[in-house]
Amino acid sequence: MDRRSILKTSSAALGGALAAGCASVAADANAPRSPFKVASITLPIAGSAEVFPVRRIYCIGRNYAAHAREMGSDPTREPPFFFQKPTDAVQFVAIGTVADHPYPSLTKNYHYELELVAALKSGGTNIPIDQALQHVYGYAIGLDMTRRDLQRGMGDQKKPWEIGKSFDMSAPIGPIHPVALLGSGGDGQQHITKGRIELKVNGQTKQLADLSYMIWSVAEQISKLSEAFELKAGDIIYSGTPENVGPVVKGDVLLGHIDGLPELSVRIV
Repeated sequence: MDRRSILKTSSAALGGALAAGCASVAADANAPRSPFKVASITLPIAGSAEVFPVRRIYCIGRNYAAHAREMGSDPTREPPFFFQKPTDAVQFVAIGTVADHPYPSLTKNYHYELELVAALKSGGTNIPIDQALQHVYGYAIGLDMTRRDLQRGMGDQKKPWEIGKSFDMSAPIGPIHPVALLGSGGDGQQHITKGRIELKVNGQTKQLADLSYMIWSVAEQISKLSEAFELKAGDIIYSGTPENVGPVVKGDVLLGHIDGLPELSVRIV
């Protein structure tokens, strides 16, 4: 078949597609193409076939007074500070499973930090505290895993300690539970503002506190973050960990509990 015949055949095929209502064929052909695919990061939504797209991961540091003290800080004077993890640090952990969590490279002091995670459905800048929870879509249970020796080493050198926090699979997390489906002990509250937060390692309690012990509430965190960043739908916020963070080794099984959410469990491998 010569070039003229090929062009005629192609034109006829395109005309047939347009007549059949497939006008998007031409538009798709003109769209920019990437040389490779990058997976989008999503989390399952409890009670739904939909998924929650993760845009950014924010974390607050030293948000429980006792933890601030064990990290050498004064919680009565220190304003809140935040850092970020990349979205592909997410490791989804399904309800009722024990997920294998790889012990990362470069560290000999690998720590757990159990945290409540808030997931946003909307955002903005300079959000007032009394309006902040209106932007929360739901909550999840998560772990902010930390290469503590690398974090401290970089801190001692007054360098960014991203390498201690923002590595592959450093953010294990369960499914997002929409606020509309949550209760709080029958008192009518749907936002999780209080309740037990507990982490066990090999069946032994290591972290135990109440969410109400946070220095900066979730609403205050959202408000403070929005002063520095424009928050948007898809952002998730790790809201801080209680005291008694500590190391794990291969073979350890971690079990995280937050009142009102299903437990999260991982095995260090």
